[in-house]
Amino acid sequence: MDATATTRTDSILVSRSGASWPAILAGSAVIMAMTLVALSLGVGLGMTVVSPWSGSGVSATTFKVGTGIYFIVIAMIASGLGGHVTGRLRHRFTGIHDNEVYFRDTIHGFVAWSVAMVVGAAFLASAAGGIVGSAAPVAASAVSATAQNNGPSAGYVDRLLRTDTAAPAAAGQAESDPRPELVRLFAASIKDKQDLAPADRTYVVQVVARRTGLPPAEAEKRANDVITQAKADLDAARKATLQLALWLTASLFMGAFAASIAAAEAGTFRDRNWGVRTTA
Repeated sequence: MDATATTRTDSILVSRSGASWPAILAGSAVIMAMTLVALSLGVGLGMTVVSPWSGSGVSATTFKVGTGIYFIVIAMIASGLGGHVTGRLRHRFTGIHDNEVYFRDTIHGFVAWSVAMVVGAAFLASAAGGIVGSAAPVAASAVSATAQNNGPSAGYVDRLLRTDTAAPAAAGQAESDPRPELVRLFAASIKDKQDLAPADRTYVVQVVARRTGLPPAEAEKRANDVITQAKADLDAARKATLQLALWLTASLFMGAFAASIAAAEAGTFRDRNWGVRTTA
């Protein structure tokens, strides 16, 4: 007898693929559809809790936190339902250990969530591109007509040049409107995320004093106040964008987790009832 002879019990090998793509695609469709429905509902609910009137509606902080929590909730519900559909519709695995079956069910849910996210992102990008393309001629004409006096920094320039009494103009000389130049100065500063150069700041103070009739000290104070307000608004926008990105990231992680667990539990439930026939 050969000493190297051993006894092995091999698992039954099947030629069927480990991935059940019809079930994955069905779960992905459910995830995308439920997400769209929940987002539409969220827009309606959001319009009912905000108000342009002072003292009405929820605060900005409450709205941002509520929006983030809603993102997480709809991600878990939609992904969980899609994962459940995937787990119930996948083909039965035979000849493999129960732990491997549980792992494959989990992967099925995760892949269904991944497909839904990729297809959903591509669809949103395509829709956004179509909207931008159709609106390009209108936007170009609007920009060419208003670029001189409008822009992200136009409001700050209006604050700089606000006055109750017009400053007297020089005899026989009509002064040109300084707004376009100041808008360009502030736009460049905001774009580069840097303070105005000392020479530009001095020029801004001189223009404010000349246009508003304020003393140089008060004109400089107004310029400093407006610049400080612009920085505060930019910082607030940056923080709001950061918080939204964090909430979206958390919702994506929770959606992936919910889809994976739901698919694993649904697959286990289906295998447990496989072949059981109920007669009335």
